[in-house]
Formats: sequence, C-alpha cells, structure tokens
Amino acid sequence: MDFLLKIQFLILLTVISCQSVSTADDEKPDKKLWAVKMADSVIKKHNTLVYYNRTSGKEKLQYDVAMLGMAIDRLGSLDQKYSAYLKNYVDFFIDSAGNVLKYNIEEYNLDRINFAKNLITLYKRTGDQKYLLALQKFVLQIENQPTTNSGGFWHKKIYPRQMWLDGSYMADPFIAQYAKEFNKPEWFNMATSHLIQMYERTADTTTGLLFHAWDESKIQTWCNPQTGQSKEFWGRAIGWYLMAIVDVLDYLPENHPEYKRITKILNKVSEAVLNVRDTEKHLWYQVLNKGGHPGNYLEASGSCMFIYAFAKGSQNEYLPSEFLKIANESFDAILREFIIEDDENITITDICGGCGLGGNPYRDGSYEYYVSEERVDNDPKGVAAFILAAIELKR
Repeated sequence: MDFLLKIQFLILLTVISCQSVSTADDEKPDKKLWAVKMADSVIKKHNTLVYYNRTSGKEKLQYDVAMLGMAIDRLGSLDQKYSAYLKNYVDFFIDSAGNVLKYNIEEYNLDRINFAKNLITLYKRTGDQKYLLALQKFVLQIENQPTTNSGGFWHKKIYPRQMWLDGSYMADPFIAQYAKEFNKPEWFNMATSHLIQMYERTADTTTGLLFHAWDESKIQTWCNPQTGQSKEFWGRAIGWYLMAIVDVLDYLPENHPEYKRITKILNKVSEAVLNVRDTEKHLWYQVLNKGGHPGNYLEASGSCMFIYAFAKGSQNEYLPSEFLKIANESFDAILREFIIEDDENITITDICGGCGLGGNPYRDGSYEYYVSEERVDNDPKGVAAFILAAIELKR
C-alpha cells in the first residue's frame, strides 16, 4: 500500500510540474498582448517620448507623438509605467503655471490640439491645476480658430480657407470630450458640424471615398477648380477621419440631433473603404483606389487606423458586427506584412512619414506625390495606430 501511495504521489508531482511549465510558457513575452509588446519596445528604445525618432535632439510638440503617448497610456490599467510614460512627456512641455512650451496659439494649427487630449486625461486623473490652465489655452484656440464661410475649421492659419481630413481627428474628439467633461453641450454641435462639413466637402459621389482636403477658394493648384477637392484618396487621411468619428461617438449623447447622421456617415465611408481593401492581402494601399499602379504600396498606418475604427465601431454597434471579423483578419495581415520582431525590439514598416498639400516646397497632391513621400519604420503615427488597434481587438 505504501508503495502505491508513493507512485500516486510521484504522478501528482509530475502533473503539477507539467502544469507549472505550461503556465510559465503562457507568460513568456511572445504570449503578451501585441499592444504591450509594442509599447514595451518603444519604452525600451526611448526613455522619453520627447525626442522620439528625432536625430536632431530638438524637442517638438508633435501631434503624432502625443497620439503615441495617449495610446501607451491606455495600457495603464495593466502597469502604471505606461501612464507614467505619458505624464513624463506632457510634463516636459507644461510648467506649474500652465504655460505650454513650443506652442503658439497664433498659428491656429489644428494639429496642436491633439496634444490637449492628454491634458484632459491628466487633469481628470490628478486634479493638478497646471493641466487645466494649459488646457484653457487650447480651448481658446478652438474658440477663435479661423473658419470657412460655412463655419468649418481652417486646418492651419497658413492654409487659409482649407479643410483637411487630418484635422477631424486632431480637433473633433477633443471638442466632444471637452463638451462632456466640462458640461459644454454647445461644443457637441461644434464637433458634429465639423465632421459633417468635412464629409460633405470631400466625399466623392462615385466611390464614396473622401478626398484628402477641400479648398473653399478653389485657387490651389492641388485642387479641382470646379469642386475645390484635392485629387487623390490618401489612405491615412481617411483613417484620421474614421478614427475621429468613432472617438467622437464615445462622448456624443445618443439623443443629440446629429447622432444618427454621424453614424450613417461612418457606415457609408467604412463600406467605401472596405470596397478598396486588397482582396488577397486584406490591407490598404497608400493611394486607396489605385492598387497595382506603379509606385503604390500597402501602407501600415492607414491600415491600422481602419482596423481600429472597424473594431471599435462594430463592438460599440455603430457598424455591423461583420466589421469585427474584418478587423481581425486585417490585423493578422498587419502582423504578416509589416511587423518585424526580434529578441530586443518590434519594428513596424512601410509607414508613410507624412503627406500634406501646398506649402513650400509646394505639394501638388498628385498620385506621384503621394507614392514618393518617404516611408519610415516605427513612425509614431503607425506605432500609435497599431497599439490602438491591438487594444481594441484585445490582441
């Protein structure tokens, strides 16, 4: 009997040992959420976001780095180091009196507003008045932002009478959140009006896709002189717009008079975007409707933005449920096509560094222009969108 008990005891130890090994394997880094893996890679390479991917060493209040900080902060419930990483970045630019380094309100640049989303987060979290004082400077910018004749925001003061899709993401979720958090219901009207005008000015009646920008004056050489619309469907520009809508809907009351209209626009644009997804790769091109044309390529940041919008939209029932399956399918494609992983870091490739219109040197908005802009590994716009998409999908 003693012998049998010993045998049973040894078998039990073996089972426990095997279970322990299995548990340990599940906790290895390669079993982590992709959002965590990417965030950890960023933090390992950059002890602060202030100088992220900058070789000059000069700090800059960048909208895309602010977005990356926001994305990483959303992992704060798993580990406070992620929230501390955002706070470190914001605190570099904010002094105790709420002054904002590298910010000039007179530029009336909508890109700058993206930074202010993090000020709401930190003020709510800490109650520190410096964040509220700094926040009011961006509120003042919105209140005085130059507008088109119909009330749509100029993208920047240096781009008079121009509305760009990018500005929808920079400003409208901030405006909607400020409306909710600070009991300013009239600001909801501002956010929805801008989203609707942006759609009406840039939508193509044939494809349902959105052109990058609209010039009210119709004098820019990058635009159609009859419509004022720019010439091409740039993927990331529409990505900005779709992310703006699903983020605005986080705050917009369902009984708001424009709620249904905003969700209808989301569905229309999402369907148009899905129609131009590459049928084999399940990803999207830099110029959306010209896959296979010379120089065009599958682009990571716009693809990640679409995945985020589709996942969030479907899970919150703004979009049909099948968009969640589509989002997961395309996220798998992101991992196959763009992610390079080694023992030290994660790299996401094929991110368009940046595209604009006008300026000096002049950007003409042609197909050749969009496909010739530099591609940048680990550009913050792509890294942030990847993290946000992975969080939304719990991948």
